Amino acid sequence: MSNPAPNFKHQDTQPWYKNYMVMIFVIGMPAAVVIACIWFVYYSYQIRDSVVRDDWYMDGKTLYHDVSRDKLAYDLDLHGKMQFADNGDVVFYLNYPEQSVQSGKLLNGQPLTYPDTLNLSISHATDIKKDRDVVLKHVEGNKYSAQVNLDSVKAKYYLQVNNDGKDDWRMQDVAKLPRSEVSFKPLPVFAKS
Repeated sequence: MSNPAPNFKHQDTQPWYKNYMVMIFVIGMPAAVVIACIWFVYYSYQIRDSVVRDDWYMDGKTLYHDVSRDKLAYDLDLHGKMQFADNGDVVFYLNYPEQSVQSGKLLNGQPLTYPDTLNLSISHATDIKKDRDVVLKHVEGNKYSAQVNLDSVKAKYYLQVNNDGKDDWRMQDVAKLPRSEVSFKPLPVFAKS
């Protein structure tokens, strides 16, 4: 008994474009990959990283971080307290050391004066659209105020208060906002061992 020979001469009567395997694997999947790639390129352009906000500068191909303003705040022993109200009012208290207040001179020997304005920068950790830059205006004594509209969702923010006058100092802190109060202290990294 012999086995019948297979019939390799069988021809498909359907045209190639009606075969579901061709439509799915040869045309459909590559087309889906191309569409997904175009969407990812568009999406990555929309959420691109924002510009770094700090005192960085470039010398040749080397990046340097300028900490002279932070060091001045440490040398002057500046402290601050910022209070946030629900209606968007921000009050900042600039506290000089008791020795400077009594003598009327800063620790570097210059006369103690309160600047007319201070700059406040509130930078969201990931979303540049939530960053706020305002000017704190001197009200009286060591009190400054401004109006800031913050997002109501609690998130991490980088806070910076600085003076762009003759004594160019700055104080920084990181806090989850909204909250009622944030304290600013000189950076301890400058303390001598």
